[in-house]
Formats: sequence, structure tokens, C-alpha cells
Amino acid sequence: MPYVNIKITNENVTPEKKAQLIAGATQLLVDVLGKNPATTVVVIDEVETDNWGIAGETVTERRKAGK
Repeated sequence: MPYVNIKITNENVTPEKKAQLIAGATQLLVDVLGKNPATTVVVIDEVETDNWGIAGETVTERRKAGK
């Protein structure tokens, strides 16, 4: 039973886009590893940009700086 955890910042991700991520990750496991989609679990965690850091600064600050 594959388990996929996708972590993304919580910036304008629509339910439709989340559904595409879930379907795409599931299909990837079917295509590459022959896994059963009925037993494949995909979880999306949305993280506040203040709680995600890259290169020593928060994503919030990086966005403000245009990075």
C-alpha cells in the first residue's frame, strides 16, 4: 500500500489542483511500479509560508524579496 505525502505552501491551491496532484501521484505509482490505485494513499499537507524556510529565511520573506 503506497503512501505519498505532498507538502506544499498554502498559496492559492484550488481543490481542482489538489485533485490533479492526487490523481497524478497515484497514476505515477501505477505506471512506474505497477501499484494498485485502489490501495494508494496520497496526503497533501499545506504549510503556512511563515512555517517553511529556505536558505535561512521564511518563504514569506523570500516572496516579499522577489525570490
